[in-house]
Amino acid sequence: MDPVDAGIIERLRANARAGYGDIGEQVGLSASAVKRRVDRMVADGVIRGFTVRVDPRIEGSVIEAHVELFCRGTVSPRALQRILEGVPEVVEAGTVTGEADAIVFMRARDVGALEEALERVRTAASVDHTRSAIVLSKLITR
Repeated sequence: MDPVDAGIIERLRANARAGYGDIGEQVGLSASAVKRRVDRMVADGVIRGFTVRVDPRIEGSVIEAHVELFCRGTVSPRALQRILEGVPEVVEAGTVTGEADAIVFMRARDVGALEEALERVRTAASVDHTRSAIVLSKLITR
């Protein structure tokens, strides 16, 4: 990936609906040259997709929480993934270094729904306990 590709990606991140002509003006290429580069980056797996980010409040999810997940014994990442895939409130999850085995980002319609989702995670056979922090306000979202 060269600096021109990086510039194209930067503009697509800011506005995935930007036209190739508009992007081309900003990076010094024609619309067709931008399209060829975008197509190549998609084919090469550099660009994995285009998406729409919807305000979660519009979809009824107003409570967000970061949850540390602690397991009994050794649990594989795939086993954790199977547990968490069954909980629709789980937005993101990853294994981490440190005391916790994983960090989970959850989104729910209210505190009661969050509590129910946490209980589904906690009752999994390999889960020992969780530690949760509800998000009060977002300071930076990128």
